[in-house]
Amino acid sequence: MLRKALHQTGSLAGILLAVSLITFLLMNLAPGDPALAILGETATVESIAALRGQLGLDLPMLQRYLNWLGDVLTGDLGQSFRANEPVLGAILDRFPVTLELLIGAQVVALGLALPVGIYTAYRARGPADRLSLSVALALISTPPFLIGIVLIYFFALKLGVLPATGYVPLSESLAGNLRTMTLPILTLGLFEFPLYMRLLRSDMIQTLQQNFISLARAIGLPPWRILIGHALRPSSFSLITVVGINMGRLIGGAVIVEVLFGLPGIGQLLVDGIYQREYLVVQGVVLFVGVFFVLINFVVDFLYGVLDPRVRVDAVRR
Repeated sequence: MLRKALHQTGSLAGILLAVSLITFLLMNLAPGDPALAILGETATVESIAALRGQLGLDLPMLQRYLNWLGDVLTGDLGQSFRANEPVLGAILDRFPVTLELLIGAQVVALGLALPVGIYTAYRARGPADRLSLSVALALISTPPFLIGIVLIYFFALKLGVLPATGYVPLSESLAGNLRTMTLPILTLGLFEFPLYMRLLRSDMIQTLQQNFISLARAIGLPPWRILIGHALRPSSFSLITVVGINMGRLIGGAVIVEVLFGLPGIGQLLVDGIYQREYLVVQGVVLFVGVFFVLINFVVDFLYGVLDPRVRVDAVRR
């Protein structure tokens, strides 16, 4: 497992290097002058030239990339020109909001998917299974922003029980934080729930046909113990993989949700950076998300070894 970890560390470093290069090229090859976008149309030629020199835009592209990459390796993602604050500090200040949104969405999605997926696998092709399929198809076909708008309409406008926008930090008020985060978390959670539920249902149906399940039934174990104690664990490998991948992918959905609900997360920071041509902010956010995504998948790979001893044996044989 240690050899596997070292091998994966090298691969992940290569992936992050590629992510940094692609992000840098996308921002620096985009049409327009970042200095002009920052200063505005009324800026003088002298002020634009001075800002280009301050931002290093007058240097060759390869040199700019190597300088930025060298700073990144020391933990310096650059300085936001408009906000006059370090990019890494801005990301770390906003990341708890995004992390709370992602974790809450995963908790809601898994909290719904596990019982529904287990029950529909146990009662496959029954009325509950057909109903869950219809609900899953409806939710999968609906983009997150539309789910959010529907939730805002019912819970904020019609019932008036939850706020439509705004954010209360957890450090200020637990109740206020839960009220402002409920609708964004439900929006992302409901979007992910059908995928998790159908995936778990499919894997559990296959597991319930295995010989060890037949043996458990033959010795008289109750159905709930067979489902939870024997069938759930071997049926959860694909689910764990998808959950790990989605932690990174959900940030894309978090961008839309944060803008829709007015949350000050890194998704909102990324959108502001794109509109304001703060290329150091955009590069820093994308690289930070890439590191987060890679680390989550690194953890998922090791969870396989915890859940399935065969993975540990295969790693030793290699």
